[in-house]
Amino acid sequence: MARPVEARPAAAPTSTRQAARQVRILRAASELGAREGLASVQMHDVAKEAGVAIATLYRYFPSKPYLFLSVLEWHIEQFLGDRDRDREPVTARTTDPATEVADILVALTGKLLGSRLLASAVAVSSFTEYATGVPARIDIVERALGQRLLRLLARRGGADAATCRSRTRLLVYGWWGLFVAVLTEEISPEQGAADLRLAARLIVTG
Repeated sequence: MARPVEARPAAAPTSTRQAARQVRILRAASELGAREGLASVQMHDVAKEAGVAIATLYRYFPSKPYLFLSVLEWHIEQFLGDRDRDREPVTARTTDPATEVADILVALTGKLLGSRLLASAVAVSSFTEYATGVPARIDIVERALGQRLLRLLARRGGADAATCRSRTRLLVYGWWGLFVAVLTEEISPEQGAADLRLAARLIVTG
């Protein structure tokens, strides 16, 4: 009987050149996933599209689920960066944190669902990692998105740091559940947006 493949730790880029190579891989996986869906994408295809050796691909991304969860993290970071660049500078924010949190989560949902095949690829990848016992990387969502939400909650005041972290975690995992529900058409996009706004209001205001 074949031995199960042991999970290898992913290498982190240590130079600008390696970081650029990693981004090429993420972009290639994103484009292939959006065109073909998770099941049809092979790691060799990603390596070829990115112009890297297959060993290089596996060095940074030890498995296909790991790769596509990294694609999710990359898209979240791109979304937040674009949002910051497009936002007009203001000296004082008039939008309350609950509304701003809801706006971010609703817009992020719409952005990711712009490609159903890619959205499905990242969702299925998260489930695959849980099912196979490989340490799941859905915590990357909390890392990529949570810091932004945590800053917004801290700005509101009235809660200690531990409470803000707990509320951030509830927001991130609540968003993920609603994202999957919209993706699988259990609820409509409109209902998902309404639920996100209600969740943000209840969690942020405590």
